[in-house]
Amino acid sequence: MFSWLSPVALYGGFLRWCLSGAGLISKSIEIDDETTIHFWGPKLSNSKPSLILIHGFGPHGVWQWRPQITSFSNDFNLYIPSLVFFGRSTTKSPHRSEVFQATCVVKLIEKLGIEKCSVIGTSYGGFVAYHMAKMLPGKVEKVIIASSGVNIKKIDNDGLLKRAKVEKIEDLLLPATASQLRTLITLSTYRRPPYLPDFLFNDFINKLYLENRKEKLELLKGLSIGGDDTVDHITPLQQDVLIVWGEHDQIFLLDKATELKELLGQKARLKIIKNASHVPQLEHGAKFNKIVIDFLCGSDD
Repeated sequence: MFSWLSPVALYGGFLRWCLSGAGLISKSIEIDDETTIHFWGPKLSNSKPSLILIHGFGPHGVWQWRPQITSFSNDFNLYIPSLVFFGRSTTKSPHRSEVFQATCVVKLIEKLGIEKCSVIGTSYGGFVAYHMAKMLPGKVEKVIIASSGVNIKKIDNDGLLKRAKVEKIEDLLLPATASQLRTLITLSTYRRPPYLPDFLFNDFINKLYLENRKEKLELLKGLSIGGDDTVDHITPLQQDVLIVWGEHDQIFLLDKATELKELLGQKARLKIIKNASHVPQLEHGAKFNKIVIDFLCGSDD
């Protein structure tokens, strides 16, 4: 009875309306001979500073940043790219690591002629943001790593599988059934979500998780971190770094945030959002936005 109506398509239309209202337009750019990146960016160039929002491993681009769109576009030239194999971003390259994703966003920045910018990445997007900051120390001015275990170890991945009660990470991060998606949402949010019928979850899976599933599996296997129990890959960044974390994050536990702050050195600071889990930017959008804007605009204590 609901085959004629897609809640995901309707919400996608609402998101596009929010983006247009914030002065953003949809664009795609060939960053090299192999790769095309789709993004939302400002219609007109102006003197506002640039801010890049990098999504996590899930619904692409703007789906993970709705509460930030209007707030951040008031103060910044906002760019929201879809990472490779998410949304309309594609590549013929065989590379699949988060370092490759960072390289693609760096090429996008260079193609757009952005001289200076700050970057914020959530979850998997935090891995990308970290490497972007290492690649462009003179161009990336400030870095926000949100709910992102850049310092994960094999033991952390094993713990996540136990909490999720799954055997493989793709059963959690690439849900193929309504039950698997319920598990992901339950782990990602602080308050237990209300019961929703299976057709809503299946619509979400069909529209946002099935596309490029093979390539997304390759992205998970291509991660350069989490394969052992060392953190030798983490070194301090030259930029000021803000780490934002939900107090009850069940994907990357809070102790990863405190460890990451120590690994990133004296230029890193940590803000913990109470009554939030893995998506504080969605659960407590106003609080998250204030923390980020205060940091970027220099009024953070």
